[in-house]
Amino acid sequence: MRLKEGNKGNDILLAAIKVFAESGYHNAKIHKIAELAGVATGSIYVYYKNKETILQRIFEQLWERLYNELAAISRRTDINAIEKFDGLIDLLFDMFIKDPALAVVFVNEQNYLIQKDPKGFTPYYQKFIDLGECIVVEGIDKNAFTPDIDVKIIRSYIFGGLRHLLHQWAQSPEEYSLDSIRENVKYFSKRGLLK
Repeated sequence: MRLKEGNKGNDILLAAIKVFAESGYHNAKIHKIAELAGVATGSIYVYYKNKETILQRIFEQLWERLYNELAAISRRTDINAIEKFDGLIDLLFDMFIKDPALAVVFVNEQNYLIQKDPKGFTPYYQKFIDLGECIVVEGIDKNAFTPDIDVKIIRSYIFGGLRHLLHQWAQSPEEYSLDSIRENVKYFSKRGLLK
């Protein structure tokens, strides 16, 4: 295998996000990704085994970045659990506001990868969710959040709700702004969590 030069691998990922968002993963064509990335179609196979490994890498990068940023927030001692919880919500929305195509790919394609190979899906996804749960537990321990909640249910509620809301937004972005959804998620989630 020859050496990879420059940022072609990343250019391919960025192009794939756009193509997957427009056409859907299953209908996307490698030659279209190559054209948008500015590389020869055969060059894609220098970087990625197939279309699925491109999709897997997109999610690996997404969840690794989110996990690392949430880990930095969770380690902070200058903010409380409520502010950390807000930081968690902000991370997700900021990521998707900056890259709406990535939001569409997240909504439409993540479940495909998880269902196809739950153990092969990026470990950063589970680490991110576990860290979010730790923030809620910290809030309970510090008496900021009510102890009358089941953390596992709250975790599923929050992430399931976020995914559904992003799906609704992806289907009709003109109906809701992501900032409006963000503020409502914060309001409703914290009203249920706060003591």
